[in-house]
Amino acid sequence: MRAASGQVAAIDLGATSGRVMVADIAPGRIELEQAARFANTPVHLFDGSRTALHWDLPGLFGAACAGLAEAGRHSDRLVGIGVDSWAVDYGLMRNGRLLGVPHHYRDPRSASGVEAVHEIIEPAELYRRNGLQFLPFTTVYQLAADHAAGLLDIADSALLIPDLIGYWLTGERATERTNASTTGLLGVDGSWDRSLTRQLSLPDNLFPDLTEPGRSLGGVLPEIATPLGLPSSVSVTTVASHDTASAIAAIPMDPDSSAYISCGTWGLVGVETTAPVLSEAAREANFTNEVGVENTTRFLRNVMGLWLLSETVRRFRRDGMRADLDELLAGAASVSEPVEVFDTDDPMFLAPGNMPERIGRWYRDRGLRAPRGPAELVRAIVDSLAAAFAETVRVAAELSGTGVDRIHLVGGGAQNRLLCQLTADRSGLPVLAGPVEATALGNVLLTARAHGLLDGEPHALREFVARNVSVQRFLPRVGTAPSFDLAGA
Repeated sequence: MRAASGQVAAIDLGATSGRVMVADIAPGRIELEQAARFANTPVHLFDGSRTALHWDLPGLFGAACAGLAEAGRHSDRLVGIGVDSWAVDYGLMRNGRLLGVPHHYRDPRSASGVEAVHEIIEPAELYRRNGLQFLPFTTVYQLAADHAAGLLDIADSALLIPDLIGYWLTGERATERTNASTTGLLGVDGSWDRSLTRQLSLPDNLFPDLTEPGRSLGGVLPEIATPLGLPSSVSVTTVASHDTASAIAAIPMDPDSSAYISCGTWGLVGVETTAPVLSEAAREANFTNEVGVENTTRFLRNVMGLWLLSETVRRFRRDGMRADLDELLAGAASVSEPVEVFDTDDPMFLAPGNMPERIGRWYRDRGLRAPRGPAELVRAIVDSLAAAFAETVRVAAELSGTGVDRIHLVGGGAQNRLLCQLTADRSGLPVLAGPVEATALGNVLLTARAHGLLDGEPHALREFVARNVSVQRFLPRVGTAPSFDLAGA
């Protein structure tokens, strides 16, 4: 460990909230504090024919800048900033200017893009080339929809969300590789698949050149830094800008024997491998191969995640109910009757809306008794997520040949004790919960390493996390029996 100290900040934008975190790093230790937290609330804008769902990205940038100003007030040794966010979404640009407010991936416009792409390239061929699971909102499908609408005739470039924030901070454009690997436009070798873009009639050079995590993007523009009270020397570093990539980099795990669940709005469930898994079985199971830190592959599948719970709580409150999450989870934990789980990944749950009504309809459509009352409903959500997590871990282990003997659960879901315990019960494996702020932690650690504050050797980051962050262990309870055996997978 190098005898150096300093402070770095993370702009960490999640699909439901954003935060600015500041890390004080000294030899052998780290202190991570929240400078600001703010809602990420999408907006509905009429586009001439329908109302479309968009991100309020200028508002998010303003909130992030306010958070950096707060960080600057309490950080006299701030040297670097890293930016991460959710994947797949982007802003179209012309002459350096944003052409319109970026669409939200939950907006249904990309459905037409799916049809257009699959008419040209069959899904099996697409998987062979990019290794990505099918998600109807992947960047390639969104771009196909934009192409059909004529928007790519106007734009001269595009920036993924964290790259756009970095551009607004520094004036420099680049495309960070871990996030670019979610677009569907990278080959399994990690470089742009130019033949694919030409085949789809998409511009060859729409996105800037690829860059790696840990590269300096440049100093913060004076007209940004000065009003925020930031040091003139502070710079922006390209971290693993896909939030899941940063989170996984901060998990204190042995990838040869561990599975992970990065649980927030989505649950990203899988294992870390040294090479993509491109079998037909992997494609049929809808697993993805995304670029990770240190030349690794994130072999995982998206599970709907805490979106189901947050949308349910939002509906409860809209209907005038006092919906305290801790109380709801306590009530759910006390439900003694067996719970029939539902398919958390049913497309009916993807869009915003009345989640309790949709879940009830899922049961009724199948002749099953729907949950009665908030406690049963929340228990059904959490138990169904745990079942989906456990099954996805089983399949990830089987497809990758990883002998999984533990599950690391990080992110906001690590605070949900009921979810952690039920995941342990349903998988038959110990669940190690934490760190909660894994994404921000991975972000600041990569920035700190780039500034020479941490050891640059492979795996040193995870060893540093293991020494500095405690995790909570959940063991499968006596009397619970998983439906599968992961030993020696």
